[in-house]
Amino acid sequence: MKPLEGKIAVVAGATRGAGRGIACMLGEAGATVYCTGRSVRGAPPTDGVHEGRAETIEETAEMVEARGGVGIHARVDHTDEAQVAALFARVRKEQGQLDVLVNVLGGDTPAEWKPFWKLSLDKGLRWLSQEMFSHIITARHAAALMVERKRGLIVGITDGDTVGYRASLFYDLVKVNTIRLAYAMAEELHRHGVASVALTPGFMRTEAILDQFGATEDNWREVAEKNPEAKSFGFIASETPCFVGRAVVALATDQKVLEKSGGVYASWTLAEEYGFKDVDGNSPNCGRYFAEHFPSLVSAPTNTGFQWKLEREPQPAQPKRRARTKRTG
Repeated sequence: MKPLEGKIAVVAGATRGAGRGIACMLGEAGATVYCTGRSVRGAPPTDGVHEGRAETIEETAEMVEARGGVGIHARVDHTDEAQVAALFARVRKEQGQLDVLVNVLGGDTPAEWKPFWKLSLDKGLRWLSQEMFSHIITARHAAALMVERKRGLIVGITDGDTVGYRASLFYDLVKVNTIRLAYAMAEELHRHGVASVALTPGFMRTEAILDQFGATEDNWREVAEKNPEAKSFGFIASETPCFVGRAVVALATDQKVLEKSGGVYASWTLAEEYGFKDVDGNSPNCGRYFAEHFPSLVSAPTNTGFQWKLEREPQPAQPKRRARTKRTG
């Protein structure tokens, strides 16, 4: 029996990249995986960073099936609460449970690498609100299903496992918000047996990155050594999107995962802890590589893998202050 057989997962943002890799690895572990996103066959993205890309949620669901799981695709805009509510109502009706939610929403939105006073407020505020709202809306409806059964895991995919600055204001706020949200939800979910964590992959060989460098999974090492742009980005230390997927599986199968609730973790550190490898047999460690080769880009190295301490017991209600009345006359 596979470790996640009989378990139900939702991967929000499963069309490509980390979301697709996570969905596939959950399927490999035997889970039933609802693969959500907005890109469907016959209707490719017409704007944004994914404009014209061919990946679809149907394709991801088929890849989950090929790995041995059950793949179910669902077109959902996670900024629309009605659509999100309908998704989890469907999960409740069809499965009667939810064991794992992974939020991979807005992860590929390009940042503007400029001083904050030169950034587009319209773009930045729109991105910030969209990502915050989509994560909160999705987690809110998923948590209700999990709390009923006193079990479950919510994973928010972020970028970086430190509290150091991420070089661009809105990018920093978006990614650190995911970490803080995981902690805030952990505070409330812990007493209900539900864990909440943030998780970062390393530099991934996503479909878009392979296209950018003119590489494939067969020749990426050669490209990493010969392509100046790829070399400058540390492409040699990259991992497949399935590596972070195996990190999610490791957390989902850990009987003591509640002890990790509220923390932020990295694919490479969890690989060392749980003993898994990437699907190509490698053991990438993006954190170590960047610390050695690009130290100026690695901020707050002593704060990696931090975990806010949860308040395990409810805090007593604060006494109400008597309202003051304004005297007249």
